[in-house]
This record gives sequence, structure tokens and C-alpha cells, in this order.
Amino acid sequence: MVDLTKIQNHKTPFYYYDLELLRATLRHITEAAAGRPVTVHYAIKANTNPVILREVAAFGIGADCVSGAEIEAAISAGFAPESIFFAGVGKTDDEIICGLNAGIGCFNVESIEELSVINSLAVAAGKTATIALRINPDIDAHTHYYITTGLEENKFGIDMRMLDKALDTVAASPALVLKGLHFHIGSQITTAEPFTILCQRINRIVEHCRNRGVEISIINVGGGMGIDYDNPEANPIPDFSAFFDVVTNGIKLSPGQRIHCEPGRAIVAQCGSLISRVLFVKNGMDRKFIILDAGMTELIRPALYQAHHVLKNLTAAPGTGTEKYDVVGPVCETSDTFAVDEILPVTHRGDIFAILSAGAYGESMASNYNLRHLEPPVFA
Repeated sequence: MVDLTKIQNHKTPFYYYDLELLRATLRHITEAAAGRPVTVHYAIKANTNPVILREVAAFGIGADCVSGAEIEAAISAGFAPESIFFAGVGKTDDEIICGLNAGIGCFNVESIEELSVINSLAVAAGKTATIALRINPDIDAHTHYYITTGLEENKFGIDMRMLDKALDTVAASPALVLKGLHFHIGSQITTAEPFTILCQRINRIVEHCRNRGVEISIINVGGGMGIDYDNPEANPIPDFSAFFDVVTNGIKLSPGQRIHCEPGRAIVAQCGSLISRVLFVKNGMDRKFIILDAGMTELIRPALYQAHHVLKNLTAAPGTGTEKYDVVGPVCETSDTFAVDEILPVTHRGDIFAILSAGAYGESMASNYNLRHLEPPVFA
């Protein structure tokens, strides 16, 4: 997945993107969706690199955005405005106006208060806004607490007990056109059960809307499809067909209805690696530390979510044996740790490491804390 000949002369740390793997992943997802009542939108927050965005847009996939700047980036990269859905629990007035002026396909609305704001802004602009109500279905996705978004206690979406009030608010809002229901229960979901339960909840909610005289054409199941972080080279492309089987078999569609989904991680995670050099191999009393020149400023997932990424020493000589290391970054935070008790080839100062499966929520979440600098990405 990482071609050493294309990276060894570049200053580290930087992100390396395998565009052929990205294109293969995009072919798989578009082929898996073909012939099904499914529309795919790429969750731009996973990776906002303009080169990545242009590659995704070229496959005719829509965009899922969570800020006005993401809407502008999507349009600049070639996404059709009508394919852009705008989500987010805290949209500013300027961002809503940006979406209205761009003619985006749908606002995914997360509160009754937001309905009123979008309506007033649309009225003032002489426009109408197509909307979907994001409903909180109170489903445990069995993933990390910080990326669970569909529980009753989470800040996201409209509680199911407030659905009727939301429908009444829409009916009284002249600039709102309700076309959809939106759901998102979490990220890095690797079993079918949460999605199966979601489909059952969706069927009941759609039926409730129908009994209220409200027909829904957009049923948006959100994102959340996970990847194999443990064996990325053996499983570089997720099983999109299996995911589509779950939602198309589980949701009872009526004529004119389509399922929409918003994968981000599943599309871009495996095509990206963070490349770093070893600054020091430090011998402690009881532990050995590999200190990299990349840290939590370049890839925050291990510090934030206790996530583990496969680490590869790309320059270790074959047959030199292995040792146990803690692999850490240079930032003055104990949480700046990539792995503990990791069995790796015997490592030396100057070795080049690839941290795999970093194409999603890697570069897009990087910071310049400590005024650190991330080098430009390399594409292959």
C-alpha cells in the first residue's frame, strides 16, 4: 500500500495517499449501489484534501457537508450542488445562507429551533429550503462513546417524542419543504445489528409520518460503516454490498422513496498512511520507546479515541528479529502515544514508519499545536 521508492526522499511527517486504492474503493461502492434504490454521499469531514475530493466527485457521488466551508470545497471540487446535503447540530446563519445561495439538495435539520431559523432566513432570501428531519432513534451503535451519536443522551437530532411537534413546525413554515428523514447512529460500526435495528425504527417512523399525511422520499441512514483497522492490507476495501443488503432489505420502501447514505471513513481510510521518521530509540529502565517525528498533532485518533493503527517499519532490514516498543510522538502530552507494547522489527534512528489506515480523520483533524508543521501530502 506504501511505495517506499516514492517517499524516502521526502521530509517527514506527511500523508501518503494511494489514489489507485481510492479509485478501486470508489468503483466498488458505485458498483455495489448500482441497480439499487441507493444514493451515496461522501462525508467530506473524513478527508477534505482537494485532490481526494476531486477523485470522489469524478465518480458522481454526492457530498455530505457539516459546514459552509465544506459546501464551498465540495462545489469547487466538482460535486453537483443538488447532490450536497448539509448536516450539523450547530449551523450558523452565514452557513445556512451559503447553502441556500448554492442551491444544495437538502438541509438535515437537527432541532425544532433550527427549523425556525432556516425558515426565516429562506423567507428573507426569497428561497425555499428542502429539508430532512434528523431523528435521534436512541440506538446504541456499540462503538467508542465519543463517536456514538444516536443515543437519547447525545446532542444530535430530534427526539422521537418531539417528532409531531417538528412536523407541525414544518407545516407552519412557508419556506420549508420536508422531503426526508435523516439518521446517524455512530461511526466505525463493524456489525450489522445496529443498522438492522435502525431499519426497524425507520419503518415505524416513516409509517407514523404517513399516518400524519406526510410522505417521505429521502430516507437517509447516515454513515458509520467501519473498516478493518487490524488487518488493513488483507481487507483494504469494505464490503459495501453487505451494507447495502442490510439497509435495502430492512427498509420497506414505497414508490418514489430512495435510501441515502453518507460513508466517509469507509471510502478514504485505507488509502491514506501517515509517514514518519524515527527520531530516537530510547531505552528506559523497563521499556523501549520509538520516538517518531509525527505525533497527535498529525494523527489525533489514538490520543482522542484510544484507536490503534497498524505500524510498519518500512526500512527495517529483513531477518533482524523483533522487539517490544512503545511508539510515541514528540508532543509534550502523555496521550501522544500510538501504541504500547507493540512487537516490531528491531528499529533504529532514521527508520521510516507508515501508520496505516489514516486516510480518514487524519489530515482533516491535524493541528499546528506546538507550532508543528505537517509537510505536503504525497500522491501515488
